[in-house]
Amino acid sequence: MRKLTLISVVLLIVSIPTFAGGLLTNTNQHILFLRYLARDASTQIDAVYSNPAGLAFMEDGFHMSFNVQSAFQTRTITSTFAPFAGNGGEATKNFKGEASVPFIPSLYAVYKKGNWAFSGSFAVTGGGGKATFNDGLGSFESGVAKGVKDLYDAKLAGTDQYSVQSYMDGSQIIYGLQIGATYKLNENFSAYAGMRANYVNNSYFGYLRDIRAKMGGEDMVNVSGYFAGLSTYFTQLAASYEADENTAAAEESRAKAKAMSDVGVKFENKELDCNQTGWGITPILGINFNKGKWNVGVKYEFNTNLNIENKTKINTTGLVAYKDGVNTPHDIPSLLTAGVTYEILPELRASIGYHHFFDTHAKMANNKQDYINEGTNEFLAGAEWDVCKWAQVSAGMQRTKYDVGDGYQNDMSFAVSSYSYGFGAGFNIAKNAKVNVAYFWTNYGNYKEDYDNYNGTNIPGTDVYSRTNKVFGVGIDYKF
Repeated sequence: MRKLTLISVVLLIVSIPTFAGGLLTNTNQHILFLRYLARDASTQIDAVYSNPAGLAFMEDGFHMSFNVQSAFQTRTITSTFAPFAGNGGEATKNFKGEASVPFIPSLYAVYKKGNWAFSGSFAVTGGGGKATFNDGLGSFESGVAKGVKDLYDAKLAGTDQYSVQSYMDGSQIIYGLQIGATYKLNENFSAYAGMRANYVNNSYFGYLRDIRAKMGGEDMVNVSGYFAGLSTYFTQLAASYEADENTAAAEESRAKAKAMSDVGVKFENKELDCNQTGWGITPILGINFNKGKWNVGVKYEFNTNLNIENKTKINTTGLVAYKDGVNTPHDIPSLLTAGVTYEILPELRASIGYHHFFDTHAKMANNKQDYINEGTNEFLAGAEWDVCKWAQVSAGMQRTKYDVGDGYQNDMSFAVSSYSYGFGAGFNIAKNAKVNVAYFWTNYGNYKEDYDNYNGTNIPGTDVYSRTNKVFGVGIDYKF
């Protein structure tokens, strides 16, 4: 019978993005992205992140922008595993996680004077979500289901029926503080150099508690307590044999006591309460070309070498990797973006963009980067129309294509290719102030993974991963 542990926590570095972007990177940090998407050739204040070299073509002055987003996401893992029938009668179960972040702020600032522009931003540049699985996950419960089935097969349990309290809550946030300078090389070209300091703050809490099964009678009993009681009985029996100088019987009873104790330990409560922190620096370079109705922007963010350290309060899982003080690789992949904007009419603009995340270059927990083929690709398009002098409307879409294999996916961390859409409006509420509002949502595909050995149980099983994502945003841009 296999040891019961929080199997999913073996893959502790979970990805919980509530934004658009790569496996760890959020690309929607400004409301203009939500309502337009293809912002990689922007020359407005959101270019601080999306196209910092384009800031050289802003008006002189001091510019600021404050944005707030609210993100709501669900994750559903449909798991099929025959022993699940012992808890409710069905071999297929839906494990649903919900992630909601009602307040996600970002702040941008630019000072433009002549050929120079100095910029900075603070935003949630990765993660940002908190996923709660109130009924745990298939990788949690499969160990319990298989363990009770083994007891039944060994005639130690009356049936393979069981119950368990299972729970998992995980959050992942990467805060980014970016600074840099842009210089206008000549009438058409500008360049940018800067850096982003990233601070990671992850937390994970999960447990398996009160595993029950029908051991002999008709009532469900706590399995660990039941075998602990048997162990005590055989220990006392061994002492009695010792008193009667029946050495052989005493040794046999002690062996049975140890065997019962070992079984009971496997069904004890398992709990993990772990925080992780770490930091790293991302160098950033960019270049921009502007001529007539055309603007072209290119940005490259270097790979961010980053380790995170465990700060563990509770770890009864038996997993050494989550001991207090242990370090785990958590690199942020390098990113290349390119975009083109064309002014079709004075009041109508259209843009396209491309992102490539070099995921295979980033070190990840358990070497998960080895199960990524060529990295993530994103293709973007958007358009904006000036309805009148004081209002604009816009819309856009994005195709995100992950290139990960089965070895990368698991029920706590999975990547599903998607189509994202956004629309919204901008309102010039004053000569030097604009309000942006937007709605953004993502349609995900499904990813099915078949296992011959489901979570190490030597029994086949299947997981189907899917999710939903919706984001609302409002922000204000101001020029002094």
